[in-house]
Amino acid sequence: MAKIEINSEKYFVYCGVGGILACGNTHFMMTPIDMLKCRLQVNNRAHKGIVDGLYRVGKEQGVRGLFVGGLPTYIGYSLQGMGKYGFYELFKYKYGEMAGAENARRYKTSLYLAASATAEFLADIMLCPFEAIKVQRQTAATEITITGFSGLYRGIVPLWFRQIPYTMVKFASFENIVEGIYKHALSKPKEQYSKGAQLGVTFAAGYMAGILCAIVSHPADTVVSKLNNMSKAAAGGASNMALIGRIITELGPVRIWTGLGPRIFMIGTLTAAQWFIYDSFKVRTGLPTTGGDGSKVGKA
Repeated sequence: MAKIEINSEKYFVYCGVGGILACGNTHFMMTPIDMLKCRLQVNNRAHKGIVDGLYRVGKEQGVRGLFVGGLPTYIGYSLQGMGKYGFYELFKYKYGEMAGAENARRYKTSLYLAASATAEFLADIMLCPFEAIKVQRQTAATEITITGFSGLYRGIVPLWFRQIPYTMVKFASFENIVEGIYKHALSKPKEQYSKGAQLGVTFAAGYMAGILCAIVSHPADTVVSKLNNMSKAAAGGASNMALIGRIITELGPVRIWTGLGPRIFMIGTLTAAQWFIYDSFKVRTGLPTTGGDGSKVGKA
């Protein structure tokens, strides 16, 4: 395979493909945990916990019941992964060019945050309809009630509130954790370690970043689940912002954190696996692993 030039058009396309592989597959495999998390957020008495929920759903509905909502999950998060990783690398490079090499290195965390926020804003536009269908299938007691374009995008604002902070933490913390591991926990520069060792660092940093992501984004995740589960009759013609305010008021400062335990487990595992798959794909195509070279930020 011909060498891929860093920050070339082909490089950004490959990063997008890596994002598809990383996000679509991992989110699909976590569908049973996600389904239980969504049901607990909508009805906190639905199950006693993860183990009880998995056992009861598996016993009553089999594997098909555990993976309800799996198809929209796979499609939606594959598209989101393409945008999340591909656009992140693109905007990290473009914003770095705009800032200049010296400022990009000096304010690299701000660069990571800005690039990831922009990427996620765009990626969520592709994800939102599939997320709405997924949550409805996983939580609706009867038929799916989403109708029309407005119904599919009813949750876009809380989705942005959930996903943009999540992705900002995911990328900025990961990049800094990887750099910190090589700088403080290991004795040599990244390039002097084998690709296998670098992927081990990727997985560890990904899990730590995932725990932070879950905590930061959980309140908005709860609101998304409640909003997408709400019928048109229950909504009563209210605007999305009014519905969000009503949900937050009804949940209060305690119930809005319902399902955090399953989500920390899910997002920690998910984020670690995504970074591992993404960097493994990059290694297989001759590209370097992500992070650990903050001094090179801003260079073409």
